[in-house]
Amino acid sequence: MNAQEAIALAVFLGVYAFIITEKIHRTVAAMVGASVVLLVGIVPWEKVPEYLDLGTLLLLAGMMVVVNVARESGLFEYIAIKTTKLSKGDPMKVLLLFSMVTALVSAFLDNVTTVLLLTPMLLYITKKMNVNPVPFLLSEIFASNIGGTATLIGDPPNIMIGSAAKLSFNEFLLNMGPIALVDLLVAIVIVYVAYRNSIKVSPSKRAEIEKLIMGMDERDAIRDRELFRKSVIIILAIVLGFFLHDSMGVEPAVIALLGASAMLLWSGFSPEEALEKVEWATLFFFGGLFLIVGALVETGFIDALAEKIIGLIHSEAQAIFVISWFSAISSAIVDNIPLTATMIPLIKAMGLSMNTYPLWWALSLGACLGGNGTAIGASANVVVIGIAHREGVRITFGEFLKVGAVIMFSTVAVGSLMLWVRYGL
Repeated sequence: MNAQEAIALAVFLGVYAFIITEKIHRTVAAMVGASVVLLVGIVPWEKVPEYLDLGTLLLLAGMMVVVNVARESGLFEYIAIKTTKLSKGDPMKVLLLFSMVTALVSAFLDNVTTVLLLTPMLLYITKKMNVNPVPFLLSEIFASNIGGTATLIGDPPNIMIGSAAKLSFNEFLLNMGPIALVDLLVAIVIVYVAYRNSIKVSPSKRAEIEKLIMGMDERDAIRDRELFRKSVIIILAIVLGFFLHDSMGVEPAVIALLGASAMLLWSGFSPEEALEKVEWATLFFFGGLFLIVGALVETGFIDALAEKIIGLIHSEAQAIFVISWFSAISSAIVDNIPLTATMIPLIKAMGLSMNTYPLWWALSLGACLGGNGTAIGASANVVVIGIAHREGVRITFGEFLKVGAVIMFSTVAVGSLMLWVRYGL
């Protein structure tokens, strides 16, 4: 190992250690690491655009602007109340419908944004129903992470994978959508079995709950009717654009930026206010991380690691299981974003000796679903648990693990088998 390779590996491991221990904010750790590899010349300045992956960064930034403006209209609260009324006071239906809505919204919006919008409403509803909120909150978390698996824009790892492997929105939907749907049903069944006694209420109580819920008016949640109407139209147009981007020859990032521009132009919303709420820390974290992993690629470390892995894997079918399970177990412990950033060049290097197309889906499966394994496995988990704690609802690491680990292993097993049947036989 030469000096540059040793420095690149040391920076990578050091940044990873700070991300895991949270001794330093992950964005700061990534920026420091990126600065070091640029300073010592491991990543040449002219290659920065190559490693920075602007497709991922601009797609995230565009969608953040759209969501920030749409949120002000009351759109997401409207969806939550409408969903609750469909349940007519049946707690099991509330769990089922909220899980489905959370998964659907998470397929098109960032998971953290989704749970930030829906968790307060779910806590309010379970309080009114006088039922244990924990199974509903856990189901929301699991549905969010599973729903994000279904599309190109549903979860940051998918955005990164799609950009690196040039995979279209429709390819993601066709390959990961069916897996996400089956896994969502598996997760709901597991939550129901684990908490069935907490979810049941008497017929008289259900009638009381139904009366309360049906008295809610979703229209009261709309704070700006004109902005609400425009937000719905633009979000639907963006989704349509994602479906058609491949046939039009337009990158997903361009669709997101067009949507953000249209949202600001048509709504008249203050660009300063919209851009203030963009998660710049997340974007800088991504950028720094891409450069750190780029340093490992530049020094040849990734190629050498790929050669060793290829020596242990003798078929694409075997590779599907190895990558999906390694990614899932790792993502339950560490952030799935740095994991994905590390695995992408590794899979690219494996392309010299095998077809990597099914391996991208295996990586997406493991990186997204592994987050359900532990309370710190995904950002959405931490956000929901934090909001619940502020409202006096405590979800311990152990309680999460008992259900989350079962769901992680079950859903990854189902997903990897579905990939194996499709690509490995």
